[in-house]
Amino acid sequence: MDKLLAETLYYEMVRGRAFEYAAKEHYMQGDISGFLHLDIGQEALSVGAMKAFTKGDVFSTYREHIMALARGISPKAVMAELFGKEAGVSEGKGGSMHLFDPSHFFYGGDAIVGGHLPNAVGCAYARKFRGEEHGVMAVFGDGATNGGAFFESLNIAAAQKLPMLFLCENNEYAIGTKITRVAPFEKQAKKAEPYMPTVEVDGMDVLAVYEAVSEAQHYIQKGHGPIFVEAMTCRYEGHSMSDPNSYRSTQEMALCKARDPIERMKKVLLEQYGMDDDTIESLETKAQNEIDEAVRFAAEAAEPAPEALTAHVFTEGGNHALS
Repeated sequence: MDKLLAETLYYEMVRGRAFEYAAKEHYMQGDISGFLHLDIGQEALSVGAMKAFTKGDVFSTYREHIMALARGISPKAVMAELFGKEAGVSEGKGGSMHLFDPSHFFYGGDAIVGGHLPNAVGCAYARKFRGEEHGVMAVFGDGATNGGAFFESLNIAAAQKLPMLFLCENNEYAIGTKITRVAPFEKQAKKAEPYMPTVEVDGMDVLAVYEAVSEAQHYIQKGHGPIFVEAMTCRYEGHSMSDPNSYRSTQEMALCKARDPIERMKKVLLEQYGMDDDTIESLETKAQNEIDEAVRFAAEAAEPAPEALTAHVFTEGGNHALS
């Protein structure tokens, strides 16, 4: 990996964490309403996967802010969406859980756990039907692997040999339920082994995630069919802002934060790429300034017009309306 890409990965993680802290602050101030699921701690997974999966479609969970940024969506558009403003990526109608941008092939934020997996399979089928080599990546949590749609999606993708990358972000918790309480094993890739090749990666190491997803993308592009990548990661916050995270001990959280992905990558930049502290600090300052500007933009942006409430809800000019 060249120095520029390594620097980019670090910058994206730092920017992503700054975004999440800003979102948390403004949620508590009342500027953001609805649900808010923070990705703090999981930056290596979100950034590494998005920067590696360069072509094709991405279907994500609703913990998708950093993924959207790394995919290339403007921080201003994402923050404005959280603020419910017209300039938001979903025109202020989706909020935190629905960052949808076809121009970046990013179909983010299905509010139903695992609900996006069948949609992603359908998209992968379309890609194959059209003879397109670029496939689909679906990101989902460990909790989604207990749903029926998960197994149905694995089965169809494998049976039809679809160009699809199943990326499981295993942070060991489905809301507040530890995965081992509802599954017989911690590693959820075991559920996919009868259907397709599986790969496990350290989800707290952005370089490892980038490499694993890059290789998986090449695999599906060559027509080999689907592949399952499981990234073992850890979120620092509760499931959402309404979750106090009290079910995890101080010791568990200490072990989690000892693997901090940003600090690990900073060490790599210093020791392997010869960057100095001043250069790294300048990257961090630039990232923070970009998020500060996004917050100002969102705060000053216009509210959606009242008539927008019913736009894109009903068909206009269709031939199948009942008389």
